[in-house]
Amino acid sequence: MNPKHSHYVKLNDGHYMPKLGFGTSAPSKVPKSKVFEYTKVAIEAGFRHIDSAHFYENEEQIGAAVREKIADGTVKREDIFYTTKLWTTFHRPEMVRPALEMSLKKLQMDYVDLFLIHIPAAMKPGNEFLPKDAKGHVIVDPVDLRDTWEALEKCKDAGLTKSIGVSNFNRKQLELILNKPGLKYKPVCNQVECHFYFNQSKLLEYCKSKDIVLVAFSALGSQRDPTWIDQNSPYLLEDPVLNAIAKKHNRTPAQVSLRYLVQRGVVVLAKSFNEKRIKENTQIFEFELTAEDMKELDGLHKSFRYSRFLFCITHPEYPFADEY
Repeated sequence: MNPKHSHYVKLNDGHYMPKLGFGTSAPSKVPKSKVFEYTKVAIEAGFRHIDSAHFYENEEQIGAAVREKIADGTVKREDIFYTTKLWTTFHRPEMVRPALEMSLKKLQMDYVDLFLIHIPAAMKPGNEFLPKDAKGHVIVDPVDLRDTWEALEKCKDAGLTKSIGVSNFNRKQLELILNKPGLKYKPVCNQVECHFYFNQSKLLEYCKSKDIVLVAFSALGSQRDPTWIDQNSPYLLEDPVLNAIAKKHNRTPAQVSLRYLVQRGVVVLAKSFNEKRIKENTQIFEFELTAEDMKELDGLHKSFRYSRFLFCITHPEYPFADEY
């Protein structure tokens, strides 16, 4: 890893994160073997930042793909920036390290580069990802986010992760961590949905003021998994304004969508199981959008979320009730 390279951003703990990451969450109909295959394709194409989570149930495949690319000399372990996430049923402080160790065992890695709290809404521990009561509401686990955070800090101190951060946190939840008495490490990042239909300008400004990097998922819209996404959602990559800008630069709509976020200081995750598109997504550093292009894309913001996490809307820590 060459951290001085312009394709990296320096985190508030001194480590470096590649500005472009390969997203690996996939609808259940996508076979796990595809994740193995396309993680290798992504590494060959130049991706060095790989984003996954316990919840995605694909860490064995990703670990195997990374090991294969290390074995054939494409990369060394230190070239890869790997992110995993703590699922909501593991928020109790005593469960945090075992959860990370479980991911490390699946990955067959000694450490991860980044460990995030996946969603701020703690749920009842157990074998179910989404434990629900008779009314269909998720069963809340009354854990203080600050206690969970302290357990993440201990994982960093133990060398099991280089950096720690959060995902899907609103400003209030970030402030809860930042104002925690005895805080040892600030979150290095907040991973949230971000694209030109939902540009997160206020949250981005707030995070920048605290030296927290905003990492964007669903940067290309979403894979429209019917389990999570309203099927009437607009197709982001078909937006006429986006397509006109892409045509002007002789680039794909996806490349322009990713470039727009990078130019705003956002780290982007690009998800694709298509070799041609994976390669195209690595080419976003080869061109620049004009101030006018950026303004036009800013103008497409309409506060539209693809992922509304309705499964936890009744949870007291539901993050999207506030404006940001």
